[in-house]
Amino acid sequence: MFSDKASFSICPPFVTLFHWDLPQELEDQYRGFLSPLIINDYRDYVELCFKEFGDLVKYWLTANEPFSFADGGYDGGFVGNFAPYRCSPWANCPQGNSATEPYIVAHHILLCHAEAVKIYREKFQATQKGEIGIALVTHWFVPYSKSIADVRAARRVTDFIFGWFADPVVYGDYPKVMRSILGNRLPNFTDDQRKILKGSFDFLGVNYYTGNYASNSPSNAINVSSNTDYMASLTTSKNGVPIGQPTGVGAFFVYPEGLHKLLVYVKETYNNPTIYITENGIGDSNNVTREESITDPQRIDFYNRHLEAVREAIGEGVKVKGFLAWSFLDCFEWNSGYTMRFGLCHVDFQHNLTRTVKNSGIWFKNGLQNK
Repeated sequence: MFSDKASFSICPPFVTLFHWDLPQELEDQYRGFLSPLIINDYRDYVELCFKEFGDLVKYWLTANEPFSFADGGYDGGFVGNFAPYRCSPWANCPQGNSATEPYIVAHHILLCHAEAVKIYREKFQATQKGEIGIALVTHWFVPYSKSIADVRAARRVTDFIFGWFADPVVYGDYPKVMRSILGNRLPNFTDDQRKILKGSFDFLGVNYYTGNYASNSPSNAINVSSNTDYMASLTTSKNGVPIGQPTGVGAFFVYPEGLHKLLVYVKETYNNPTIYITENGIGDSNNVTREESITDPQRIDFYNRHLEAVREAIGEGVKVKGFLAWSFLDCFEWNSGYTMRFGLCHVDFQHNLTRTVKNSGIWFKNGLQNK
């Protein structure tokens, strides 16, 4: 694939350097991202990628959804359980610490990111003329009520999920609210680390799928976890009414207003950075017929409404430069396996992986041609 320069000129790829696929050898040697030793190995890895593929790749992502990796792999709460399946014993994991390990892992991912950007800028960017950033995920959190406590809770969750990574790469340190709540459980950056972190991106990638209501909730002093540290209770409905239209993914509801509000929030909070929407999509359960899957009006409606939300944000001065649909085709959806379908193309997993463009794929193509 990397030798096909002609196709790359037509559709420039966004290449993710780390999407949770930690080499088992590094996990066995020093427990992967729990150790600062990962930073040097990651530096060597990305430098090799820049050297070998940089003439073809114009958009690099140092990591995809570091929150999901740190939370899912080392606490197993907000996004579900991912490898290496660590958390506190009270959460039924054989090993781990939900109160500290997510923050250690995230800290090392951020330092890996900063080193990758530093290397790219110093050795490759001038000649390869590409851009480098990081893809961050969050839901949009709506205060459950108009109370000051709930308004603050919604902002606090955003800081703990999105700001956890956005603040360091923009400003060089974690959000103040995280420092205040976590104390010595949150690692510190050295002065030199802050310097290379601050401004370590050409663009921010934003992954968005859904919204939640957030209400203030006291912390649990007994079972301490990164998923309770933000002291908020999250729900997808209010007074029995869901926040949006249900989807095939139980936790995801169609809420395009959240994407618009998130983009404006990023503009206002992080000095109006260049943004690429690096994931946005809707999942179907895999219990429908092939014909029903290919005829997918809900996906067309989803993208129509979310692209309109992006258009509105651009009209308000948000610098969105691109939009990537999740996903091009039905694929293996992490802990959901093949039970969820997010693709614009249907894949027949039972018969030779035959691909068929869905109606949404045709709609998307026509929209791009008529832009």
